[in-house]
Amino acid sequence: MQEKSALGRAMAMVADLRDRCPWDRAQTRDTLRPYLIEEVHELDHAIGEGDPEAIRREVGDMLLHLAWQLVLGGELGEFTPDEIATELETKMKRRHPHLFDLGPKEPWEKLKRREGSRGLLDGLPPTLPQLLLAWRLGERAAAVGFDWPDTTGPLAKVREETAEVEAAIAGGDPDAIRHEIGDLLFSVVNVARKAGVDPTVALEGANRRFRERFGGV
Repeated sequence: MQEKSALGRAMAMVADLRDRCPWDRAQTRDTLRPYLIEEVHELDHAIGEGDPEAIRREVGDMLLHLAWQLVLGGELGEFTPDEIATELETKMKRRHPHLFDLGPKEPWEKLKRREGSRGLLDGLPPTLPQLLLAWRLGERAAAVGFDWPDTTGPLAKVREETAEVEAAIAGGDPDAIRHEIGDLLFSVVNVARKAGVDPTVALEGANRRFRERFGGV
């Protein structure tokens, strides 16, 4: 690694702090996880706001956390930055063989099978926000043709699920209500996907508008 690169400088700072600061020396992957998750959300929020200054600041914080993981990996003898970069290069070339004279372009699902996925839906972390997870599940199913041609199908499914929610509420069974509301939300995410709208961004906008309207009241 080039020591004067942005990542190299961040790693040097982390290593120095590990040597000289008791708090930094005491940190582990487990203790850093809450901060990492927080920083990801802060960067996501900055991007959503379109604030270049906030994005710059939050990218810096993410760079710090990446440096932390590389330093800890080295201390534990698990991997080096060069090994990580080589693995990344290999994976990207494998996924884009047509761009590196390694063969023809291949369907995404075929590439995933070659990488060792046991099933089409493997590799999605259960800790993903559920709205995003629903989007990604639908996206992956669509990659093998399990999808509607346009928004007509998912909109009809939303109407069907709405009726089932109403029936469940009338029946008064909490488990059935929870089940049917879950199906309704999943169907709405499919409408958003087919319409080319990120459901998280759409909901973020709706939340913002509600807060503004409620604040006006």
